[in-house]
Amino acid sequence: MRSVLTVFILRRSVRIVALGNEKDRLLEDGQHQSSLLWTYLGRSAGVHDRRDNVLLSSAPHTTFPAFTEYQACVFGDVRVVVHDCPSWDLFDNDWYSSRNVVGQADIIVIKYSISDKPAFQEVKETYTPMIKRLLNQCTVPIIIAAVGARQNDEGPPCTCPLCTSDKGGCVPTCEGLQLSKELGATYLELHTLNDFYAGKYFGGVLEYFIVQCLNQKSSEKNKKKKSRKPNGPNPPRLEQPAKLPTVKTEDSSYSCDFLRLLGSSQCADMTFCSEGLGGELARAHKVVLCSASPVFLLLLGVEAGAAGEGSCSPSAVKAALNLFSVSDSSTGFPTDPTTRGRHPGDPPTRVFVKDPLLCLCLSETLQFVYSGASQWNELEKSIRKRLKSVQEIEELLGKVRFLLGYEKGSTEQAPLRHSTCNSTPLGHLFNSPVLTDVIFNVQGVLMPAHRAVLAARCEVMAAMFNGNYAEANSCVVPIHSVSKDTFLSFLEYIYTDTCCPASVSQATALLVCAEMYQVPRLQHICEVCIITHLQCMPSRELASTNLSVVNLLRKAKFHNAVQLSAWLLHFIASNYLIFSQKPDFLDLAEDERDFVEKHRWPSSRYVQELAEFRQHVQVRRLRCTVM
Repeated sequence: MRSVLTVFILRRSVRIVALGNEKDRLLEDGQHQSSLLWTYLGRSAGVHDRRDNVLLSSAPHTTFPAFTEYQACVFGDVRVVVHDCPSWDLFDNDWYSSRNVVGQADIIVIKYSISDKPAFQEVKETYTPMIKRLLNQCTVPIIIAAVGARQNDEGPPCTCPLCTSDKGGCVPTCEGLQLSKELGATYLELHTLNDFYAGKYFGGVLEYFIVQCLNQKSSEKNKKKKSRKPNGPNPPRLEQPAKLPTVKTEDSSYSCDFLRLLGSSQCADMTFCSEGLGGELARAHKVVLCSASPVFLLLLGVEAGAAGEGSCSPSAVKAALNLFSVSDSSTGFPTDPTTRGRHPGDPPTRVFVKDPLLCLCLSETLQFVYSGASQWNELEKSIRKRLKSVQEIEELLGKVRFLLGYEKGSTEQAPLRHSTCNSTPLGHLFNSPVLTDVIFNVQGVLMPAHRAVLAARCEVMAAMFNGNYAEANSCVVPIHSVSKDTFLSFLEYIYTDTCCPASVSQATALLVCAEMYQVPRLQHICEVCIITHLQCMPSRELASTNLSVVNLLRKAKFHNAVQLSAWLLHFIASNYLIFSQKPDFLDLAEDERDFVEKHRWPSSRYVQELAEFRQHVQVRRLRCTVM
């Protein structure tokens, strides 16, 4: 009976090849650290030991000297044969034999110590390409195990020289993840080789691949012998989790917002007039023109350095005065640029256009400036429709280049002024007192702003400054129910069309502010930021974090974040084993609970099949013990 059992075990076997040395280089010479595979085979509950009359053995391999062979039995009747090569030098020296061993592997485990960065770099640069070539046509599962703990992993980073030098010698998580992506491997971090990390964490993943390997071998065997009935149930197959829904954001309407502002003339504080006729040509906004043109900075008496522009030469001053003249008595060159702001109710500054060509094509020029000064070809087309003389067209285009501070005679496209980065001219005016006409008081902190920019970018503020509200005639506007940091981030988006919250809590607070002021694109950007932060969290962090995803779901629904709330429901269902153990899981509504149970991963059917399979394996192991 013993020989029959041995033959049966030999028929169900899995070959595991382990490469690399996981021993901590910081251990002293007298200290001993067992290998990862030996620790797992010696401690895992799924492995037979001497009590089951099955011996866990270790011996050097006679055919392949670079490898040490371990043998054990798992799941009652599956023999695991481990070929462990702790030295990459031995692997390289006996390359032909090593190649044969790797080629016969069912599962490959690559190990390294987190504290041994030089060895990791050698594996990454030298041996990873070799393994990729060997497995080019194979689909062998690979596990990358990073063993060891980094300094100050659990607390705030230490800045002392000793800890800094230790941290520089450790392998960061991002490099381990990058290596796993290159090999298509599963990445694990094992802080220590105890029962949890070596037995349950690493062992659970390894046993999963063993089950998958057995399924694949069983499937191949059944194809060859369809008539033969199986002796017992096959291990259940774990299906892939459902794909999470995508969150869409609108395209930027930054340029269109300012073009609408030009057409409505709301919050206009400048009036262009013809010098000869005196009639009104157009209305505009100082903050937009000064952000795009150093000439208007000069004409309106704003110091160029205050707005992030260079100073003008005397010849530029003379050329600017030949194009425009300003009737505002307060115009000049004040020492304090912050005094050039406008108060509600002040009459607009009148600017007379002296140049006849610029007067004729002022509308096209303003549209070009308000659209971001980037559509140079469109400006040329519109001017050619208005002017017929080639000489006049080139002369006017040269004057537009001068207005924008472009080099004289250049035929290249004009520089982008309203681009979506913080270094743009409008970005320089963010939280700046230059030309400010409104100040927000948020938790006692004063934040200067410009009504024209706010009205262009936010419909709620446009109505607030244009209607019968107290804010329309007030220089200082108090803001309630929003923190100063959140409102400052909101203003940064208004001016630059970008935002980058550093955490889920910051993104959530900014989402609430965006919903309050009805800025849907910012709200969707915050939704994407929250999703990105959650997707980057590993399973261990999700299980231990104090962040309540269920409360986040409640807040998303309350503030009409439809895409985020749908994504969070799928996220909870896809991580069912984690979130179902948290106390706030019971706070889900009945319809939400039904949805999560319906779409949970792993499914209830898989869990039931896995329990039945384990029971079958346990009964079979008891029968073998009796025999």
